[in-house]
Amino acid sequence: MADLLNLKEFDEEGLKKESEELMQMHFLTKGNAVFARTEGGFLSLKTGEKEYARVGVYLTFPITMPEEFISIREADGKAKEIGLIEKLSLLSKEQQEMIREQIRLRYFMPVITKVLDVKDEYGFAYWHVMTTYGVCRFTTHMSGETVVTLGESRLLITDIDGNRYEIPDFYKLGIGERKKLDLFM
Repeated sequence: MADLLNLKEFDEEGLKKESEELMQMHFLTKGNAVFARTEGGFLSLKTGEKEYARVGVYLTFPITMPEEFISIREADGKAKEIGLIEKLSLLSKEQQEMIREQIRLRYFMPVITKVLDVKDEYGFAYWHVMTTYGVCRFTTHMSGETVVTLGESRLLITDIDGNRYEIPDFYKLGIGERKKLDLFM
């Protein structure tokens, strides 16, 4: 029984320490962080005495502020935050490009340049579009969460697999294309 109490106290102290670390915000700057590309195309980080062979890059506000408050996390299953980059522009050009590359990989979001067709069948919408990466077909639910309006004319579309597509300006589409999107407006 005494061993169980000692184990509980040890875990409690460790948990307290970990909680305190999580509550502290660490900003990563060009003065205290050095990012590098790994052989496998990932990103590593050296900050202070610590080195991370691989880190993950997460956007805190991916739609509204994609280059501010960027969370850098450990690459394991827990994804514990190492620190925040307040503004990407405050890093060197080389460091900025490495981080942008990782963001493009994580947040792949083709821009829809032309809506060729949208068919509504049995609660699903079947899309045939032209994107910045070529012709694409995908399926969405007909729910209100599928197409989200961001601002006056910007649309974000999420397919059934969680892939995201963007229409930067709904009004730049042709009249026929906009008519095909009436189901979602």
